[in-house]
Amino acid sequence: MSDRKIYTPEGVQDILGDLSYGKRKIENEILQLFESFGYEEVQTPIVEFYDTFAVEKDLMPQEKMFKFFDAQGKILVLRPDMTIPVARIAATKLKKENALQRFSYIGNAFRYNEFGGGKQKEFTQAGVELLGDNSPNSDAEVIVLAINSLLKAGLSEFQIDIGQVEFFRGITEEAMLTPVQAENLRLFIDTKDYLGIGNFINELDIKDELKQLILSLPEFFGSLDAIDKAEQYVLNKKSIDALENVRETLKIIDGYGLSKYVSVDLGMVPGLDYYTGIIFRGFTYGIGFPVLSGGRYDNLVEKFGLKKPATGFSVGINMLMNALLRQYGSTVLEKPKTDILFYTDRDSVITGYELCKKLRSVGYTVEVMFAGNNPENSQKSKYKMIIKFSNDKVEITDCLHSESLIVYTTDEFSEKFIRRAKE
Repeated sequence: MSDRKIYTPEGVQDILGDLSYGKRKIENEILQLFESFGYEEVQTPIVEFYDTFAVEKDLMPQEKMFKFFDAQGKILVLRPDMTIPVARIAATKLKKENALQRFSYIGNAFRYNEFGGGKQKEFTQAGVELLGDNSPNSDAEVIVLAINSLLKAGLSEFQIDIGQVEFFRGITEEAMLTPVQAENLRLFIDTKDYLGIGNFINELDIKDELKQLILSLPEFFGSLDAIDKAEQYVLNKKSIDALENVRETLKIIDGYGLSKYVSVDLGMVPGLDYYTGIIFRGFTYGIGFPVLSGGRYDNLVEKFGLKKPATGFSVGINMLMNALLRQYGSTVLEKPKTDILFYTDRDSVITGYELCKKLRSVGYTVEVMFAGNNPENSQKSKYKMIIKFSNDKVEITDCLHSESLIVYTTDEFSEKFIRRAKE
């Protein structure tokens, strides 16, 4: 007999107890942050047509998607990404051609061979998309939101690496590389493969200075000095404009007082078919993958019928939780103690439940132990206090301070205890 009925499939998991509480708390904190910046939350379906994610070759490799068929034979997928559905609704149901639009989201995505969402095939993403502006102001805003998302979640030691894909495109155009050559070079640079880069440029018929520039690309990393170093080379206008874009974006971030969290990485060149300008990734110690990523993708919304610049980012909630657990231990996501374990005998149930109602109305969390059970058998470490009620007598055991005992009448309890809580 198969035991599959009691297990979950590989790559998905149950999230229980303190982890479930901690995850929801992080999600709520981040969504409140997005709302404070004026971002409107949208919710897209988990099931989408395959065509949505196949609007352009290699935008989302089909082998990474969970695909299946509906009753009419149409190919459906579990959404592998949150940005693409937002682009779809921005170009259709929420179409505003000349308006600045801010959207936020949180939800689960699904990918085969996924190594970004806590090494899970099902993972949670929270993020924002800012549409209708292509200036450094919008690039800086989403990076500021990314930094504040990690701070809100409880991380204090992390780094946001910022790159610019147009800087690399300018170099490949100057070297007159074919699309295939540009992609091969991109892979070498993105993986910091110096040997591969060296072998590649030795086969090119280009100027020595340009060869040296390409070979130095992975070294353009660090503070503003990385931009200064790159500007020492002869660059075309596209690369020069890209560097100026990074400078202006960093200046705005500095205005927020967040410069200590960012660094420059001009050798960061992810997929060129998707990004069109500023790109960034967030890293923290103890995790071998980025906890967040984002950038400018001015051509994506156009795939759905509306030409509109856009930028955004997403943070992997599962990866973020893993980072917090490894850096601060399990207590960082621990659920707070329940304020009160309330016990009432069978003859006092109605009055006892009325007291529970009053306690909850003034903000206490109250867990009821039903008559017939013994409160002495409870796990006292879960509670701040235990209240036993019977025959107009309220006994309060303080679990936080050596289990001291206080006794009230019902009226005294309502007057002194509940009213004091209101104050």
